[in-house]
Amino acid sequence: MNLKPRNPLLSFLISNPSYEPTKLYLLPPYFHQWRGISKVRLKWVKNRSLDHIIDKDTELKAACLLKDAIKRSPTGFLTAKSFTDWQKLLGLTVPVLRFMRRYPTIFHEFPHAQYSNLPCFKLTDTSLLLDSQEQSIHQAHENDAVERLCRLLMMTKTRTLPLKSLYPIKWDLGLPDNFEKLMVPKYPDLFRFIKASNGLNCLRLLQWRDDLAVSALEMSKENSEVGDEYRQFKRGQTTLSFPMSFPRGYGAQKKVREWMEEFQKLPYISPYEDSKNIDPNSDLMEKRVVGLLHEILSVTLHKKTKRNYLRSMREELNLPHKFTRIFTRYPGIFYLSLKCKTTTVSLREGYQRGKLVNKHPLTRVREKFYHVMRTGLLYRGKGEILLPKVGIMLDNGETESELEESEEEEDVDVDGEGEGSEDISDFEDSDEV
Repeated sequence: MNLKPRNPLLSFLISNPSYEPTKLYLLPPYFHQWRGISKVRLKWVKNRSLDHIIDKDTELKAACLLKDAIKRSPTGFLTAKSFTDWQKLLGLTVPVLRFMRRYPTIFHEFPHAQYSNLPCFKLTDTSLLLDSQEQSIHQAHENDAVERLCRLLMMTKTRTLPLKSLYPIKWDLGLPDNFEKLMVPKYPDLFRFIKASNGLNCLRLLQWRDDLAVSALEMSKENSEVGDEYRQFKRGQTTLSFPMSFPRGYGAQKKVREWMEEFQKLPYISPYEDSKNIDPNSDLMEKRVVGLLHEILSVTLHKKTKRNYLRSMREELNLPHKFTRIFTRYPGIFYLSLKCKTTTVSLREGYQRGKLVNKHPLTRVREKFYHVMRTGLLYRGKGEILLPKVGIMLDNGETESELEESEEEEDVDVDGEGEGSEDISDFEDSDEV
């Protein structure tokens, strides 16, 4: 499907693919400072607040996936033998059996009817009640989930993704369990299952939606109190700048400040525009990749996802092979965490003082779920007794353990020559899940 770009500069770039950056007299005056971004290398900076959120959400996600697996089981329970090899799949740093025993308010343990030494787990009444709330939200906000799935498919080259790439990220996108059976068939005008040439089962978007082909950055600029930047952008008179929140120690660095100013002046390429005619080694393509990753993280409910989930979609999204470098080159936009023996990338603007800025109703239910988990962890056998009355507990969406402190950073190295300046790049080809 060939789409006409809305950005006037992008129209020029596509119609003149052989142009060179030296021919700046062809561009409007405000692009004349496009001299090529200097290759500044920045050392990774640890953020304790965001690391805490990732640590918490990893356990929450694992518990939710185990809950869904128990629900899918025809017996209504899982034996310890059935999830022996799930530790890496769930992203846990401890064995699954030990993890489930940590949370008796979610998982009820009992002996197998025939094999008394075989532990079994079913869902507690509280867990089932929270799950029913979750299902109600999935039904009430199904259009939101459909739109998020459409947006992700619209960012790919062929509007198609393998199901094996969608399954891992479904929790981050807020898609219901078994979305391919329960949700997708309801929209035959939008989606179709196909088999790729390599034999993989894929989901294809059949209908392009112009109303969804507007990035989160464009919407935020359009809805901002000062809308001059967006109006000038629509007229082709300026570009859009990404919001940045630098770690402590970066903002005052002249070298970094000048680099970011050069980057912000590059033309903004919407992640929904066709990028095949852009030089893959150009600064323009780098900004397009930043915009694409920014949009994908904006589409997720928690404004974060695992690096490997993105890597599984790399070719379809037209991402460079070592795209992790983008996250570390732009620490004012992204945060890359190595918590829980995995690599997770977060959108900095999505969090303030340790809390998610814009909460979807589904994230509020997940907060309640984590509150119940923590109660079980702290009080073990007395957890169910100490939980508030069910009706009151379900109205309490705040999690006690959320950090109120300001973000803390450590280990700043701007020159890129100091110790640890390549820590993140060493993880580029790792096999973590």
